[in-house]
Amino acid sequence: MALGIKYPAHASVSRRVVLLIALFSLILLTVVACGPKAPTPAKEAEVTISLSSAAFKERDQIPVKYTCDGQDISPPLAWGEPPQGTQAFALIVDDIDAPAGVFTHWVIFNIPSDSHKLEEAIATQVQLPGGALQGKNDSREISYAGPCPPGGCAHRYQFTLYALDQPVDLKAGVTKKQLLTAIQEHILAQGQLTGTYQR
Repeated sequence: MALGIKYPAHASVSRRVVLLIALFSLILLTVVACGPKAPTPAKEAEVTISLSSAAFKERDQIPVKYTCDGQDISPPLAWGEPPQGTQAFALIVDDIDAPAGVFTHWVIFNIPSDSHKLEEAIATQVQLPGGALQGKNDSREISYAGPCPPGGCAHRYQFTLYALDQPVDLKAGVTKKQLLTAIQEHILAQGQLTGTYQR
């Protein structure tokens, strides 16, 4: 029999068919759950700022230090020259492979326009030196929350930086949805960096 499966002589053909369907379904679910996933890049015209980290390269695994299994501190980030007219930056970090849908790990905005980096281990406080404000992540915390996926498949963590034509008129503690609504008409450019993590 195919796949080396042996059935009792008295087993009916229909039972064999049901067992084979169940076996192939299990294989298919495993491939879908943990197989290669198509990337979800931003539109080419929007990715106009280079965003990088000294801690990991594009598509590489994020070091344990920056996850819930380590120190759970934010990684260092750096970006290139923004477009003329940039008055502030905003940054959102999402787990785009979370089981229940996209899970937001960090919301930070009103980063000064003369900044070209975020140092490692940004403080867990609502307002930072220079005036940047932190929003609420999906753990309902006003801070960075490192990757903490369930065991099994690798998850992708997307860091998205927005260059804005004006500071955001919102208070600390806002959600990603509130921030995106506020900046929708003020995005001059954006850049992305994607890291992975697997437990």
